[in-house]
Amino acid sequence: MALAVTAGMFPLLILPNLPSLSGCLLIAILACAIGLIRHKIACFGTILLLSFVWAASQGQHLLMQTDRLSGGNIEMVASVQSVNLGQPDKHQIVMKIIDVGGNPILLPVYFRAQWENAATDYCAGQVWKIKANLRPVHASLNEGGFDSQRWAVANHWPLQGQIKQWVLLHERCDLRQRFITDINHGLSGLPNRAVLVALGFGEKGLISPPDNALLQKTGVAHLVAISGLHIGIAAWIGWLLARGIQYFLPLRFIDYRFPLIISEITLLVYTWLAGCNAPALRAALALSLWLVLRFCRVRCHPWQVWLWGIALLLLMDPLSILSDSFWLSCLAVAALIFWFQWAPLPARFSRHWYWAILRWAHLQLGMTLLLLPMQIGLFHGLNYSSFMANMWAVPIVSFFTVPLVLLGLIGHLIFPAVMNSLIWSAADNTLSLALWGVRIFAEDWFYFGGSTFGLTLTGWAAVMIWRYGWLRVCPASVLALLAAMVVWLNAKTPERWRVDMIDVGHGLATLISKNGKGVLYDTGNRWKGGSVAETNILPFIRWRNIEVEQIIISHGDEDHRGGLERLSQAFPQASVRESSASASLPCLGGVAWRWQDLNFSVLWPNKLADRPSNDDSCVVRIDDGKFSVLLTGDIEAAAERNLVSRYRQKLQSTLMQVPHHGSNTSSTGPFLRAVNPEMSIASASRFNKWHLPARKIVNRYRDANLAWRDTAHSGQLTARFYDDYWSINGLREQLFPRWYHRRFGVSDDNE
Repeated sequence: MALAVTAGMFPLLILPNLPSLSGCLLIAILACAIGLIRHKIACFGTILLLSFVWAASQGQHLLMQTDRLSGGNIEMVASVQSVNLGQPDKHQIVMKIIDVGGNPILLPVYFRAQWENAATDYCAGQVWKIKANLRPVHASLNEGGFDSQRWAVANHWPLQGQIKQWVLLHERCDLRQRFITDINHGLSGLPNRAVLVALGFGEKGLISPPDNALLQKTGVAHLVAISGLHIGIAAWIGWLLARGIQYFLPLRFIDYRFPLIISEITLLVYTWLAGCNAPALRAALALSLWLVLRFCRVRCHPWQVWLWGIALLLLMDPLSILSDSFWLSCLAVAALIFWFQWAPLPARFSRHWYWAILRWAHLQLGMTLLLLPMQIGLFHGLNYSSFMANMWAVPIVSFFTVPLVLLGLIGHLIFPAVMNSLIWSAADNTLSLALWGVRIFAEDWFYFGGSTFGLTLTGWAAVMIWRYGWLRVCPASVLALLAAMVVWLNAKTPERWRVDMIDVGHGLATLISKNGKGVLYDTGNRWKGGSVAETNILPFIRWRNIEVEQIIISHGDEDHRGGLERLSQAFPQASVRESSASASLPCLGGVAWRWQDLNFSVLWPNKLADRPSNDDSCVVRIDDGKFSVLLTGDIEAAAERNLVSRYRQKLQSTLMQVPHHGSNTSSTGPFLRAVNPEMSIASASRFNKWHLPARKIVNRYRDANLAWRDTAHSGQLTARFYDDYWSINGLREQLFPRWYHRRFGVSDDNE
C-alpha cells in the first residue's frame, strides 16, 4: 500500500500538465472499477490511481486558486503567518488566505505581501480583512539555479503582491509570536542571538548573510534548520525526563509507554514552537509513526518504517514531493539505514564508551559519502573539510546547545529571570565554541559542475561493491565501470559552441562558451545586499563548469553591469571590456579579436563615453564562418540608423539579441531588415514595471516573419551551433517542461 501511494504521487514531479478535475474524476471511477477485481495487482493499481487523483487534485486546486486570485484588487480575510524578523523595514509578511468573498478556502494557500503603510505592530496570529493586488509567483529558471517557482508551489505559496486596504478583525498576536518576541528581547545582548532564535523557533531571518554563507560552506547549515535532528533531540529529552520521573515512582507505576507519551508531547510542542514549518512537521510525523509502532509493540524492518513514513507524509501533503527538503530528509534517513546495514562497525566497537568518537566518526563518514548527491545537486559544491566541521560542531550543538535552548524555552515560563539568563548565556557560549571550530574550515569549498554529478553516487556504489565482493569476484566489470565513468567525465559536448541567454529577469547576461571557456556579455542587475550574479549567473556558470576569460559590459545601466564586481571576484583572471572612456580594455567600433576560433567584431559605438548610455551600448558580432550572433545591448533608434548606414551588408546574423529588451524605442524596421535574423531572443522579466517587451515590438517581429523567443516565457535560452546546423531551446518549455513551471495566473493579455 505504501509503495502504491508513493508511486501514484511520483508523476507530480514530471508531468508537463495536470489532468483537469473532471479528468481526475474519471480516473477515480476507473480506479474503483479496477478495485472490484479481487487480485493483489488490481488492489495495487487502485491505490496507485487514487493516490494520483489525490495529488493531482491538490495541484489543480492550487492552480485554480492562483488563477482566481491573480490580477485586480481582491477582497479577502487572511491571517498573518510570519513577519520577517531580519528586515522589518521592508514590511514583508506572509499571510494565509482564510476566506474570499464569503467562501472559505479549504486547502492552505499563502501569499507574500509588501505592507508599506501598515501599522508597525502587526504580528503573527492577527486576522485582517484586506484588499490586495496579487500576482502569481514567476521565477527565473536556469540550469543549476534554485527552482524557486517549484519551491513556492511545494509550500502552497504561489502568490505575491501588495496590500492596498485593511481592517483589523482580530488584534491579539498568537501565543508563539508573543513567546518569540519575549525571548528575542531577552537575548538582545548575546553575540549568537540570531542562531539561538533559529534553533528555538526556526526563524532564520535574523542570521546575517556572512553567517549563512559560513554555515552553508562548512556543511553545517542543517544545524540551524529545525528538522529531524532537532525534533529527535527534543523527543530524546522528553524520554529522559520521563525516565527521571519514573526513577522516583513505585515499581507498579512504571510502564514503558509513559516515556513514549512524554516524548511525543515534547516533540509536538517543539514542532509548534518551530512554526510547524515543513521540515519540522515531516520529522514530527515520521518520528510519531515510529513512537506509535513502539507503543503498540510492533516490530518492523527499518526499510518498512521508512517507506510507511514517506507514504504518510505524501498523503498529508502531496505537494511536498516537489520540495528539495523532502527528498533531503528521505535520503538522509535512507542513508542512515543503508550505512548501518551495509557498512556497520565491528561489534566490539559498539560496547564501550571510549569508542564513542569512533562510532561518531563512522556515522559522520557515512552521511558525508551518501549525501553527496543532494549536496552537489542543491549547493553545486563540496567542502572537503565538512566531515571535520560536522565532527566538531554537531556533538556540541546536539548535546549542549539544543538541550540548553529547550531548557531556556521552558525556563522562560518557570525559572527566575536571572537563572534563565544564565541558561541562555551557557547556550550562547556553547554555540560560540561550535562556530569557532567551524570557521577554521570555511575556505575549503570547491564547486562541482553538472558533469560531475554522476560521481556523487560513488559512495553508494563503493559500499555495494565492497559488501558484494564484486572487486574480488568480477574485477574486470568494476574496472570497466570505472573506465566508462572516466570516459563520460571527459566526453566533449557535441556542439562546436553555444550561446546561453541566462534568465536574469529584467536585465541581460549572455554567455558564449566553447571548450570549457566562456565570454560573458553583461552581468545583470543588483540590489542592496545582492545581485543576479550570485543568484542566477554564477550558479549557472559553475554548473556548466565554465571558466570565464572575458567579460563585456555593453553600457553603464545597473541591469547590465550590476553583477560585475561579484563576477570579477569569482574570475579575477577575466579581462573586462566596456564602452567607457575609463575602461582599460575599450569596446569601440572597429575593434576585432579571435577567441577559440570564433571571430569577435565590435560594430558600435563609434566613440567612448564617460557614462555610457543606451545608445553607447557595445554591439558585438560573433561568427564562426557559417553561423553568427549579434549582441546589441540597449541600443535605440539612433544607434540602429547609424549601424544600418555603416554596416548594412555586415549586420545579417543567424541569431540576434533583441535591442533594449523589446522597447518601443528600438527594433526599427530598417535595422530588422538589415539583420534579418533566423531567431531573435529577448531578455525580460514577466512582471516588469516598464511592460517590456512592448506588444507593438513583438508584433513588428512577427509581421516581418522573424521568429521571437524571450526569457519571460522560455526561461534560459540555449543556442547550440554544430558543423552544419544550429538549434535553440528554452529550459521552461522544451528542455524541462513541468506543470509547476507554467505561466499560471493572469493571462498575457492582462499582465
